[in-house]
Amino acid sequence: MSVENLIRELRRTLDDAGLRGSFLVRDLCSGDELGIEPDLEFPIASLVKVPLALATLERIRKGELDGSAQILVQPGGITTPGPTGLSRFRHPARIAVDDLLYLSTAVSDNTAADALFALTPPAEVSATLHGLGLRGITVRHTMRELNETPAERLDPPDVHLAHFLAIEAGTAGRGHRIPQLDVTRANSGSARALIELLQALWTPSPIDTGVTERVRTLMAANLIRHRLAPDFSSDASRWSSKTGTLLNLRHEFGVVEHADGQIFGVAVLTESRVPAISQPGAEALMAQVARTLRDRLRHM
Repeated sequence: MSVENLIRELRRTLDDAGLRGSFLVRDLCSGDELGIEPDLEFPIASLVKVPLALATLERIRKGELDGSAQILVQPGGITTPGPTGLSRFRHPARIAVDDLLYLSTAVSDNTAADALFALTPPAEVSATLHGLGLRGITVRHTMRELNETPAERLDPPDVHLAHFLAIEAGTAGRGHRIPQLDVTRANSGSARALIELLQALWTPSPIDTGVTERVRTLMAANLIRHRLAPDFSSDASRWSSKTGTLLNLRHEFGVVEHADGQIFGVAVLTESRVPAISQPGAEALMAQVARTLRDRLRHM
């Protein structure tokens, strides 16, 4: 099958499942890549925690922050299903900046991320990315603002109504009546922009090597492994990634390092037309499409 026919077939498969996505797989050594709408911009949800980690580590490297400094973090007080770590704590806790980085990136703890955003605000995270030559990812708000969606104001049996609104209230220009889903107001980026970030973290770039090594370690420790990890993890490969989820958005980006030395960056951003919270079929299809693109690229 030609590449054109393969992409057409994958688009059809996604559409039949009620998904639209921005996919990009790149050989980080050769630069060869395959994708589906790789420049389509999406709100990036918790994927923003990787740029946040990068900016925080850059400030530690420069001596502007002390990684061992302990921060008093107030409890998240969240009892609804989903949030992890400090977000579910009931009492204040003192956590070192270095440990907040682990909780934010590997555990996807929103309260830990907001403690880091209090030290390095969104605008400064964006400025750090731009200063390193990384364009296309815009950081505008904290995780607390991200989570103030209609879903948080509905009783559990009615949360599907927030998903209906997420599906129906968008505009052709990627705007949205829910601010967190509007690419002009949310933390946003494209699959290509995320791949550029992975390229800078895994291959020589203006980023300090100590910083890139720590970010890679944090992504390798990612505890959320139900989305792309089943298709990219094996005894002969290592998968390092970050996931992001918000209403009908399901994302993941990461790097698969093969024992034979090949290294591929993978970025998947999707939105679903199905108003359901749990969509294991969508999770599996995201991985299947990304794996198909990687397999084709690997053997071209």
